[in-house]
Amino acid sequence: MSETDMSTKYDPTTVEAGMYKKWRDAGYFKPSGNPEAKPYSIVIPPPNVTGKLHMGHAWDTTFQDMIIRQKRMQGFDTLWLPGMDHAGIATQAKVEAKLRKQGVSRYDLGRDKFIQQVWEWKDEYAKTIHEQWAKMGLSLDYSRERFTLDKGLSKAVRKVFVDLYNEGLIYRGQYIINWDPELRTALSDIEVLHQDDQGAFYHVKYPYVDGSGYIEIATTRPETMLGDTAIAVHPDDERYQAVVGKEVILPLVGRKIPIIADRYVDMQFGTGAVKITPAHDPNDFEVGNRHNLERINIMNDDATINDQGGKYAGMDRFEARKAIVADLKKEGYLLSVEPIVHSVGHSERSGVQVEPRLSTQWFVKMKPLAKRVLDQQKTDDKVHFVPERFEHTLINWMENIHDWVISRQLWWGHRIPAWYNKETGKIYVGMDAPEDPENWEQDPDVLDTWFSSALWPFSTLGWPDTQAPDYKRYFPTNTLVTGYDIIPFWVARMIFQSEHFTNQRPFDHALIHGLMRDSQGRKMSKSLGNGIDPMDIISKYGADALRWYLSTSSTPGQDANFSEQKLEAAWNFINKIWNISRFVLMNLADTPASNTPPDPQTFDLADRWIFFRLNETIKKVTRLTDQFEFGEAGRALYNFTWNDFADWYVEMSKEVLYGTDETKKSEKRRNLLWVLDMTLRMLHPTMPFVTEKIWQAMPHAGETIMLAQYPLAHDQFADASSAAADMDWIIALVRSVRNIRSQANAPLSKPIRLQVYLAEERLGQVFNANKPFIQRFVNASDMETLTGTQPAASAKVMTAVIPGGEVIIPLTELVDMHAEIERLSKEHDHLQQEVDRANKKLANQGFVAKAPAAVVAAEKQKLAEYQEQLKTLTKRLADLRENDA
Repeated sequence: MSETDMSTKYDPTTVEAGMYKKWRDAGYFKPSGNPEAKPYSIVIPPPNVTGKLHMGHAWDTTFQDMIIRQKRMQGFDTLWLPGMDHAGIATQAKVEAKLRKQGVSRYDLGRDKFIQQVWEWKDEYAKTIHEQWAKMGLSLDYSRERFTLDKGLSKAVRKVFVDLYNEGLIYRGQYIINWDPELRTALSDIEVLHQDDQGAFYHVKYPYVDGSGYIEIATTRPETMLGDTAIAVHPDDERYQAVVGKEVILPLVGRKIPIIADRYVDMQFGTGAVKITPAHDPNDFEVGNRHNLERINIMNDDATINDQGGKYAGMDRFEARKAIVADLKKEGYLLSVEPIVHSVGHSERSGVQVEPRLSTQWFVKMKPLAKRVLDQQKTDDKVHFVPERFEHTLINWMENIHDWVISRQLWWGHRIPAWYNKETGKIYVGMDAPEDPENWEQDPDVLDTWFSSALWPFSTLGWPDTQAPDYKRYFPTNTLVTGYDIIPFWVARMIFQSEHFTNQRPFDHALIHGLMRDSQGRKMSKSLGNGIDPMDIISKYGADALRWYLSTSSTPGQDANFSEQKLEAAWNFINKIWNISRFVLMNLADTPASNTPPDPQTFDLADRWIFFRLNETIKKVTRLTDQFEFGEAGRALYNFTWNDFADWYVEMSKEVLYGTDETKKSEKRRNLLWVLDMTLRMLHPTMPFVTEKIWQAMPHAGETIMLAQYPLAHDQFADASSAAADMDWIIALVRSVRNIRSQANAPLSKPIRLQVYLAEERLGQVFNANKPFIQRFVNASDMETLTGTQPAASAKVMTAVIPGGEVIIPLTELVDMHAEIERLSKEHDHLQQEVDRANKKLANQGFVAKAPAAVVAAEKQKLAEYQEQLKTLTKRLADLRENDA
């Protein structure tokens, strides 16, 4: 492409077409393989294979690609490893929903055929994610792509399970777990979302067996009464000391249960007496253990009442609740019903209300693993969180850790490597099945998806083979990029698994970003229908605009509200880059590419200034990106590109380019090319498509901007601070003239006479040396400098103070006095009418007395504003009339 192929308007569809395939086919995304280069690696947080990428993924992957592209340009041996997560619960749920529409269940198919259906689903949706990665421009090394169920990762998962089991850190036992009745699987604590639901306290009397009265309890889940095995009171509660040890009759069931004393009970809450249901509440489970209480599970896997529920057997839990409450009322046990709003756990995946339930599951003993992380985070070898405050999220979770339930009652996932002897019941745990498999039956459960994802930074690189080339070269990885909401789910688990199995942190830095919310600040969700598809944004604005918007939309760790206006601004910025590039290319003539910076001995003021500003911008952007301050880096790049380069340097270069001095023109072309080249290189990590398209139209050395050296600051441009001061003075002068024009409503197209009072002789030299530039920017028909005594104030001129001087423009140069007086007189009359109207309204006592206070205050505010405007306008008219006299 040449400059003649560049349209006058940036078109992202044309710019981006086919470019990604060229990059990928050329192998640019792979590591350099240079053994002398320092390695830098990132593993992508694997998206669920269940569907499409959302704005959170787009934000997350934009940051990663920016880091990798910059490090690649800086000469690092970079690896960005892609992959996807099998997403056990979510994927199985989607495939089962698809089968239901066909009138088929997984049980009709059987385990093997159902798994085959899921693999077909996986292959279909993996293609979609690949297409989206391509549209985003992500420079991923597909030759190393992994999937959490592929052969190598499965081996790593089995080894971790077996080793933890042999170390006594994985065990099988009966505990209260969070049960999802729809998906019929256990959930970990962090897979449960709590939300406020309408509910009630049901106050029920439990009669004493001896007929001496009753004890009152309150419950929000009356259906669980069927599994009660005790009533508990606090040992210090004087109200109940006399009844501890007595028995009560369990209403509707008739079973006798004891009254026990336990310090778990809160004397101040409710009646101070609580029902104990060890099989359906985690706290009751602990109380039951302390008092050797029976555990009665009264629910089936689908949350219907089982045979322990007597007449209520077969009912759904909520149906049973209604029936039990009705029977309690009918038989005189129900004292009252108190409506409440309370926090209730719901499954993150299915959305149904979670049921705490006694179940036999596999667990990871977390305290020893957490202690190692807590100790490691006190050393220099810790994982460094950016921002630092998110380390507290990790530490808080580790300090308050519970054992992790890792078994899931699913078919899609890593099958638990445990077998049970059909005759003896003995458990065998190993990497492979027992030698005589016909006598053994494998555990039907699979592992929690997060169990395999926790190994992602090292299992993807070849572990458990510690001699695997990628593992030796790229582990530990350098940076993890993810949202703060996933720190307990994934980040914490990667850290403790990595430190336990590799004796190293999984990554040096954890860059934590916020959540992308909708324009109203709400979390994007299917239920609200406020999700935004990043592919739709790319279709409208282009990938580069989306990436620029995402990279500059917030500070690290903070949420961001979606803004269409900022996306439009991003497109406008790229269009500006496109047009200044087009101008430079159209004026290059036969200027050759060069990897050597220009010689500052040939520079004029504008050159010295722009190279100084370029140098400072390179240093600032490099420092900020190294600190992951992408928003601030973007602002520095924006200001340099739009303000310094486009608005000033390109415009000032026209004086030379349109002149007759061929030597100076050649030097100016060379300087423009260098500044444009370095600017594009700095922009490339964020805007890969447009920068590559422009760079290919420029004289360049190398195949692609992707592999071009990232800009470096040069010492020969760092001593031009005087040039920066002189140029800043010229800019201040020009801006002051333009402000005066704006105040006087005098367009730039109207020539003016300009006088500049200079208090310093040196500024006169700067002014005279750059007169052509100044004249061009202010459109002056005549310019004159004044020295000596500062001119006295006069109503016949408009002035502006600038550093070391003053700008003076005769009023008659700016405006047609008669026309301006006429225009301002009409505006004066209109303002006077508004003032009179507001005064009259506020003088009306009926309005002041009856109108809301806010309305009266607003009217007073308007009056004050009108009066201030009228005062300014009256003075302006008086000045004009004096000068017109």
